[in-house]
Amino acid sequence: MLSAYRLKVFSAFLFIALSLSVRAQKTGTVSNPYILNPSPTTVVWGYYWSEAKPALHVQSGDYVRVRTVLTSNPERLEAAGVAPADVEQELRDVQAVKDRGPGGHVLTGPIYVDGADSGDVLEVRFDSINLAIPYGYNAIGQAGFLSDEIFSRKMRIVPLDKQKMIGHFADGIDIPLHPFFGSVGDAPPAAAGRWNSAPPWIHGGNLDNKDLVQGTTLYLPVWVKGALLEIGDGHAAQGNGEVDITAIETSLIAKLHIVVHKGKSIHWPWAESPTHIITMGDDRDLNAATHIAVREMIGWLMAEKGMTQEDAYMLCSVAADVDITELVDGNVGVHVMLPKSVFVKK
Repeated sequence: MLSAYRLKVFSAFLFIALSLSVRAQKTGTVSNPYILNPSPTTVVWGYYWSEAKPALHVQSGDYVRVRTVLTSNPERLEAAGVAPADVEQELRDVQAVKDRGPGGHVLTGPIYVDGADSGDVLEVRFDSINLAIPYGYNAIGQAGFLSDEIFSRKMRIVPLDKQKMIGHFADGIDIPLHPFFGSVGDAPPAAAGRWNSAPPWIHGGNLDNKDLVQGTTLYLPVWVKGALLEIGDGHAAQGNGEVDITAIETSLIAKLHIVVHKGKSIHWPWAESPTHIITMGDDRDLNAATHIAVREMIGWLMAEKGMTQEDAYMLCSVAADVDITELVDGNVGVHVMLPKSVFVKK
């Protein structure tokens, strides 16, 4: 049995060795991706910012295996019923971060992408997304949609069955699991300053879009040199709206494929899943967010399918679904889902 002192020395040595290994690695391949795990020096707490210090440098085309931690603290998890031994050491470690806010999310990164610059498009492919721990939680937050009616701040621990991919919410209630990251974004324009991690915007961020699952590709506008990609807010499952302000919050491990597109320009994030094209809009006003998401789909159809504005508008009306993404993050979100099956191969 190692003494406490020897264990600390061993842990410090291991951390240094891993850090040197990452620095020495020249490329992240599909079989040997970069590894980015959460630690006090590889997370940012509560913001997206053009001045954030990179945790990792990669090239366009590189693969990164990234891990995220819960946006909670160990004490609250333990009070809700999680055994102390089941609280991730990584979550305990990141509590040492003092530079926090204005938001509350713990985000792994930033990842500096060499060659990316303002006006480019950053492609983030979610090659895999896996559960990192066998539980998650749902908690009623102060900024929930009905916070002026429901005053409880209850936290429920939800056991997760990785084999069956269900979350046991309560006796007789099991939730199918579809893991995704609630927050994926790059740095906003420098003029925006240190952007609160809660409201999604033109940089992506806290999109809370439950369709960004494994096999999906997210496209983000790049606003600053290096893009500064951050990721976190792991969700095992979520309903559209996320009405009490949390999903089944959990820790996730993903393999990302990161590609820079030069000579292309987009104004808002959009995504492509195996089955759908997904455009998104965010604003304080739900009507304004809806206008953005629908306009973005019309613009995509015009640019990618050569359709006229009128025909694209008509296709949206007969084939696309307009869904509320979330209602609780300052900026509310709307996304438009267009099934790719409408495009018949000739």
